[in-house]
Amino acid sequence: MAIIIKSKRQIEGIRESSKLAAGTLDYISEHVEEGVSTEYLDDLIHKYITENGAVPAPLGYHGFPKSSCISLNDVICHGIPSKQTILKHGDILNIDVTTIVDGYFGDTSRMFTIGEVSAEAQKLIQVAKECLILGIEQVAPKKRFGNIGFVIAKHAKAHGFSVVHQFCGHGVGVKFHEEPQVHHISPKKSGDRMKPGMIFTIEPMINCGKAEATIDEQDEWTARTVDNQLSAQYEHTLLVTDSGVEVLT
Repeated sequence: MAIIIKSKRQIEGIRESSKLAAGTLDYISEHVEEGVSTEYLDDLIHKYITENGAVPAPLGYHGFPKSSCISLNDVICHGIPSKQTILKHGDILNIDVTTIVDGYFGDTSRMFTIGEVSAEAQKLIQVAKECLILGIEQVAPKKRFGNIGFVIAKHAKAHGFSVVHQFCGHGVGVKFHEEPQVHHISPKKSGDRMKPGMIFTIEPMINCGKAEATIDEQDEWTARTVDNQLSAQYEHTLLVTDSGVEVLT
């Protein structure tokens, strides 16, 4: 399938949805604290999104049971919020939200910490954020998608971390997941060239140990590190403009 070049009307709709997705993470940040369950956070996220006239995209998507993904510690992505999962001192977690506003999608995630976390966890989170920033710097018309993965993998590996290769960024906006796939490990100057009007996510998942993920057989969603080491991720929805990039989330 071809990469969709968004119209001005579509871009404006996606921009509004992305603004709400980012605002949802700002809102929930005040409630992320020791002793609360991830289901409690998901309930608040659901209420905030729906009260703002939008729909949480994950809910019911291929059977996903909740309105957000909340991934703790060794969970790489797609963590299912639960009453049994209580935040405790030293935890790190990623909260990933996607909103649908008037049919348009905005997708973003960020890391949170509970109390004091280990030096290794702090470094991992910082490097994951830097990987996203470096990836965004590669977004501009005529640049190749492979440059994004090249700089991300180079930076992560320079700090002794690995990059998950089983999941990637993706086109977004008129659907939850569209072309292209945006890989976080790739050869320099590989892949298609970017064009103004393309909208996609960059969402590198960085691990302390091995790069591989394993999917929980019980729920068929939760992706964990194979060696139970920590993982961190940041994500933005991005628009290729005539001159560079706009971070929509």
